[in-house]
Amino acid sequence: MGVDGHEPLDALGESILARIREHSEEPSSVNLDTPLSHLGIHSLELTEIIFDLEEDFGIEIEMNTAQAWENLEKVRDIVEAVRTLVNAKS
Repeated sequence: MGVDGHEPLDALGESILARIREHSEEPSSVNLDTPLSHLGIHSLELTEIIFDLEEDFGIEIEMNTAQAWENLEKVRDIVEAVRTLVNAKS
């Protein structure tokens, strides 16, 4: 566990979390267990996050993948989805 009571993240996780926090209404309260519904992020912002993540990590997120992301529940789910795409690329 990290000093804030949450598990520590690697560089990839921290980078993804930072991107999500940029679009959140309350960035300081966002952690891996934050429900996506509590972020106050609408579909246009989700699209911006997806574009940012694609650019940051050199991955391609298919539109059907992006639509599927709308069914994810927590920030951790986005981190793991991006991690899977990054690992598949290498």
